[in-house]
Amino acid sequence: MQQADQCFTSVPAALHPLLERNLARVESALASMQALPEELHAQLARVLVGSDYVAEQLQRHPDWLAELISSGDLQQAYADSTYAERLQARLSTITDEKELHRQLRLFRQREMVRLIWRDLNRLTDMRGTTRELSRLADACIDRTLDWLYEQACQRWGVPHSRPDANGLRHPQRMVVLGMGKLGADELNLSSDIDLIFSFPANGETDGERKNLDNQDFFIRLGQKLIQALDNLTVDGFVFRVDMRLRPFGSAGPLACSFAAMESYYQDQGRDWERYAMIKARVVAGDKVAGAELTQLLRPFVYRKYIDFSAFESLRDMKAMINREVRRKGLDQNVKLGAGGIREVEFIAQAFQLIRGGRDAELQQRELLKILPLLPDKVGMPEEAVAELTEAYTFLRNVEHGIQAIADKQTQELPADEEGRARLAFAQGYADWNALADALDRYRATVSRHFADVIAPSEESEAQDDDLRTEWLALWQGMMDDESAQAFLAEQGYGQPQVALKALQDLKGLRTVQMLQQVALERLEAVLPALLEQAGQCDNPEVTLGRVLVLVQAVLRRSAYFVLLAENPAALKQLVRLCSASAWFAEQLSRQPVLLDELIDPRTLYSPPDLSALRTELRQQLLRIPEDDIEQLMETLRYFKHAHMLKVAASDITGVLPLMKVSDYLTWLAEAVLEAVLEIAWRNLTEKHGTPQRSPGIPCDPDFIIVGYGKVGGIELSYGSDLDLVFLHDAAANLETDGDRPIANSVFFNRLGQRIIHILNTFTPSGILYEVDMRLRPSGNSGLLVSSLSAFREYQEKDAWTWEHQALVRARVVAGSPALAERFEQERRAILSKPREVEQLRTEVAEMRAKMREHLGSKPLPEDAPSVFNLKQDRGGIVDIEFMVQYLVLRHAADLPELLRWTDNIRILDSIEAAGLLTSDEAELLREAYKAYRAAGHRLTLQNLSGVLGEEEMREYREGVAAIWQRLLGA
Repeated sequence: MQQADQCFTSVPAALHPLLERNLARVESALASMQALPEELHAQLARVLVGSDYVAEQLQRHPDWLAELISSGDLQQAYADSTYAERLQARLSTITDEKELHRQLRLFRQREMVRLIWRDLNRLTDMRGTTRELSRLADACIDRTLDWLYEQACQRWGVPHSRPDANGLRHPQRMVVLGMGKLGADELNLSSDIDLIFSFPANGETDGERKNLDNQDFFIRLGQKLIQALDNLTVDGFVFRVDMRLRPFGSAGPLACSFAAMESYYQDQGRDWERYAMIKARVVAGDKVAGAELTQLLRPFVYRKYIDFSAFESLRDMKAMINREVRRKGLDQNVKLGAGGIREVEFIAQAFQLIRGGRDAELQQRELLKILPLLPDKVGMPEEAVAELTEAYTFLRNVEHGIQAIADKQTQELPADEEGRARLAFAQGYADWNALADALDRYRATVSRHFADVIAPSEESEAQDDDLRTEWLALWQGMMDDESAQAFLAEQGYGQPQVALKALQDLKGLRTVQMLQQVALERLEAVLPALLEQAGQCDNPEVTLGRVLVLVQAVLRRSAYFVLLAENPAALKQLVRLCSASAWFAEQLSRQPVLLDELIDPRTLYSPPDLSALRTELRQQLLRIPEDDIEQLMETLRYFKHAHMLKVAASDITGVLPLMKVSDYLTWLAEAVLEAVLEIAWRNLTEKHGTPQRSPGIPCDPDFIIVGYGKVGGIELSYGSDLDLVFLHDAAANLETDGDRPIANSVFFNRLGQRIIHILNTFTPSGILYEVDMRLRPSGNSGLLVSSLSAFREYQEKDAWTWEHQALVRARVVAGSPALAERFEQERRAILSKPREVEQLRTEVAEMRAKMREHLGSKPLPEDAPSVFNLKQDRGGIVDIEFMVQYLVLRHAADLPELLRWTDNIRILDSIEAAGLLTSDEAELLREAYKAYRAAGHRLTLQNLSGVLGEEEMREYREGVAAIWQRLLGA
């Protein structure tokens, strides 16, 4: 004992009796050493004050202390594989099950002494401790399972699947899922381990005497594994095993097949099981088959849509835990009490359940990997994440300090003076009061953030209960019509009878009558706020009609009501935007999943540029297997619809001017086309190899998508189709270099077909873009994909003047940069050809006359008001476009700067700079063009055709017509 006297110097006097008791227990361990190294006196003191369990183990195994010190194990972290390797060495020569049990327990106890020593002395941080504990458990489960599986196969035969289509039977091994803290690599110092046993497929063993069903085999194997780990023997236990998280809980079979697992979770899985499955990890057995099982269960855990019902489920779970805390008096429990570990876990996992289906980065198990993602993913303040991380780390350290005392699974703070003093000392605090103050601060911080995320929102709580009651009374038919209309009038409805009928029509729908109770409660939770907000709009009845169409669209997907109830700001955005735009309301009704885009106004009203769009889309597509074309197509559509919604929101609210709206919509189309080309190219080259530019030189890809019209002119609008032409520049007489080669021309034709298929195919989310290919050489009768040389030859010899007009607005929007440059050279060469002026003027004017005759406004009855077709009537958009194209074709041979741009506004700038129009004329055409397009945008957003009253835009129309008369005659 003399060499341990120095231990007392670092310990408060009040704890000296405790230290003396435990030093007496390790006297033999100390006596076996010549001298305790100087630097270890304080460490030993902290461990013996903090852990009776360590003192007990060193008393039972006096040689361990010297061995732990001499080996250096106390001072260094283990590699992930160390536990498995060391345990395998112990078990490699064992043939007796009783000896297996003994060696497992000795191994675990020796390593627990080491881990507690390192944790209490902060030789590792909290995450280091939990990760090593998880690796220790993994090793014990996996190596024990391997040992027991071999014994079981010798006794009952090897389990095999039933014969497959080829008559083959495949050997089967167990898959062990670790749940909870084990699954998340967050195991604590005295945690039980939650396990689920499964196996790939039904079948039977190939035993010599008697065959067992696979399920029977694996149940017996699972029972053996539990006994090896859980049974309490003279040597203690390895890990307490809890199997209650398996399908059907304690009433279910101990092991079941993958198919049974999938069926259970698909048909009967409950919300708390989704919550538990977030942390599921294959910890032992067949890891390859385990990965397959994880994929099968992923759709149950992570919904493809944004699932805001998770808030409600977690709130219910927390309420249940709170009732248990009160009933059992667990206020001093650092895990379950207010502001405890569980609340931090709920915060992170709420967002995982809500958004994990759409964002694979959130599909992680460890809490401290999820928290740092929340500022970017859900807008949680960085400060909040820092506070939660610090609080969680502190609480887990305290939990370890509690459990280190006696290796008991408890999170209860000690109530006795000695217990409190030893815990405070072990955590590095001067006394209990200092530790208690820190605990109170951290728990208050967690409670505050938990309330912000999980608890009912302040805005919801602040809502006037009396007003809400009246709205619900109206909805539930408890008011007579006269009272209902009077109430609606008070709330801002100018035509209360119209609003009341709309509500009554919704209430009378069979879908509403058949709603389950939970869905009805969710509807009634959000309906009063929707009705109130609609009443505050300038067009309340119209707004209400649009909003109720959306309500009707999501009646069977009531999680969207939860989204709006949880996000009052999003609800206000929804009503505001539906009030301003019928198109916006219609898009949301068709694609309710886009409601999620309303939540964060930072992104809703801040559209990204082309580079950011490309990056965002690439990241979304990277999360999907390359061969899952259906899911890739759905992702492309969601991406497009979401960004269309954002630009419309910015357009409606005036955040973006007209030119920026068109820029953004065009960039969106370009980003999508680039991704579609990449998907189609990859898909075809995997099957046929890469086409050859010249023998031995592959294309890269020597293919371009040329955009004409609005996409070429960077002037896309909502619902615009895409005028496209596909070109390649590969050798015609070569073929692809794959195992199934095809001619280059066939490859590129199929590539074009694949691109159109991805763009045009109708999926549950609609189509991506309508595609018009009529501007390709020879139109609909021509090849789908032409070579650049064939394109040049056609343009030089066979193209009509109107096709050269179209080429003025053509530019490459996706594909090979090198080929794009060659195309631009050809375009310039074609457009720069000298032209006979009178012939050009006649052909342009005649084409315009034909278009006006077929597409312009038709004569109306005498008593009908005259109208103006923004695009096709005299003085409209097409007149401006034709004049611009005429001037480019007439003067490009002498003024190549006219060919620099493909959008009308900048071409007009070039025309003005060249003196082809006066400044007044160019300005009038620019302003008229922008005014027409802005009006077109507004009409589209109201689902109206591009027609105005005859008197509207008169000044612009007459000005455009006068310039047309000067340039092109009648």
